[in-house]
Parts: sequence; C-alpha cells; structure tokens
Amino acid sequence: MKGFLSASLLKNRRFVLYCLIGLGGVTLDFLVYSGLVKLGGVHYQIANALGYTSGTLLSFTSNVLFNFKTRDWLPLRFASFCGIAFIGWAISAGLLYVTVARLGLDKYLAKLMTLAVVVTIQYNLNRLVSFRKLPHANPQPNA
Repeated sequence: MKGFLSASLLKNRRFVLYCLIGLGGVTLDFLVYSGLVKLGGVHYQIANALGYTSGTLLSFTSNVLFNFKTRDWLPLRFASFCGIAFIGWAISAGLLYVTVARLGLDKYLAKLMTLAVVVTIQYNLNRLVSFRKLPHANPQPNA
C-alpha cells in the first residue's frame, strides 16, 4: 500500500504540488475573507472578492516559481490565470449566494464547501491553458 501511495504521488506530483500551493492561497483567501467579515464588518461577497484576489496572486507566483516552473510569456500566463481565477470566483460567488442567501448555511462553512469545487475546476483549466507549453517568439531553425 505504501508503494502504491508513493507511486501515485509521484505520478500526480504536479497536481499534489498545485494543491499544496493552492492550500496556501486558499488559507490566505480564507483568512482575508474571515478577517474582513468578522473584524471589518465587510459584506461577505466583497470579502470573498478581496480574499480571492489575494489567494490568486499568491498561487500564481508560487505555481510559476515552484510547480510549473514557467518563466516565458508571463504577462500572457498571468492574464490567463486571472481569467480562470475570475471564472472560479464567479462560481464561488454563485455558490455562496445559493448556500448563504437561499439555503441559510453558515457563511464560513459555505465558503469552505465552495473551495473543493473551485480548486478542481481551476487546476484543470490552468494546467491546460495557463501553464501549457507555448511556442517561443523566435524559434531556432533546425540545423
């Protein structure tokens, strides 16, 4: 069992690292969200946007440096990452609306529940779009 788990982690190393980096981004997101809601009295949707933004910036930087190790086309990759983050935020905002405003769930529990859905969607989109291998602007001719 230990060998299977080890092989599975190595095979999915990029996803595992993405999740660990995401955990840092999610932690920052949740801390900003909670602090703004609890201490600042900020509306939960505004706090969600600000927390989400801070987590997104941390996640992009960490994924560039430690996971996908891509240093080319950074402005394009950042724009793509932010676009995908916006999709994730919109899903999160919609789920928060349904779970908090319509179903009456606790704001903090609802936020935690949205994270699992959003992380899965964003990983796959970022892997396929933001961090895919891109052609270089001036490719070298074959010799």
